[in-house]
Amino acid sequence: MEEINFKRPELEDKDIITTYFNKAPSRSCERTFSNVFLWSRFYKVKYAIIEDTLVFQDEEAGPAFTYPAGEPQCVKSALEFLMKYNEEQGYPFKLYHVTKEFFTQLDGWYPGKFRVKYVRDAADYVYDAEKLSTLSGKKLHSKRNHLNKFKALYSDWSYEPLNDTNLEECFQMALKWRNLNDVDDDPEKNAEMSVTLNSLRLYKELGEVGGILRISGEIVAFTIGEAICDDTFVVHIEKAFTDAQGAYAMINQQFVEHECVGRYKYVNREDDTGAAGLRKAKLSYKPIFMVEKGIVTRK
Repeated sequence: MEEINFKRPELEDKDIITTYFNKAPSRSCERTFSNVFLWSRFYKVKYAIIEDTLVFQDEEAGPAFTYPAGEPQCVKSALEFLMKYNEEQGYPFKLYHVTKEFFTQLDGWYPGKFRVKYVRDAADYVYDAEKLSTLSGKKLHSKRNHLNKFKALYSDWSYEPLNDTNLEECFQMALKWRNLNDVDDDPEKNAEMSVTLNSLRLYKELGEVGGILRISGEIVAFTIGEAICDDTFVVHIEKAFTDAQGAYAMINQQFVEHECVGRYKYVNREDDTGAAGLRKAKLSYKPIFMVEKGIVTRK
């Protein structure tokens, strides 16, 4: 069997990668071009077209592959190809970022032959867009209080979509945020900040949508995301100055109200990476379900 020609995603690969993702819709935040393009600059993740499906490989994981994206019959052929390939290479077969829906498909083809171990830290939080906008109900009462406090403190606040006119100002706000948060001392935070800056710089090329929040004319928060599938929008990035009380809650609510409600049923706010504070914050918004993702190996 010939060596697979894996390559790093580049901007010119956007159409082909997106085409394959669209053949197998998923609500997993990894299944967008922006995500794989931007993060492939920091992790050894490359892609190849195998049996008319899209497959990513993480060289640092042993190697491991993503679940193939494509038409069902092509996915089955690609899985069989990868199993034979791993056997010839002397590696155990391993898939990562496998959702429950994809594992159900795999188990249907090969009953009882594979196991999946879901990774809690990798599970995406998905919310009802309307509820995230209105924050209605007793359970979200404290969130409404944050918004009311913000409005009381800052009567001259305003929201506007990210565009070419305010892009450079938003970029400068992001650089200021980086300087205030000791990002350079932490490799993970530094990588995440680089992804943020590149998301801003390439937001049109990547097909992303953004929103900004101002107080007294100055940008204090912004957010960026994109559609994953027909009914779900994913928020990739959210940054706010912590001295602007309630700015995170406000940009969250305003962005969903203006850019998501009426267009998408669900909002995916990605995973918590296992960070306790982030987990508490994401749970406090009462997700309606999680997109669980796991590692698949042979039994």
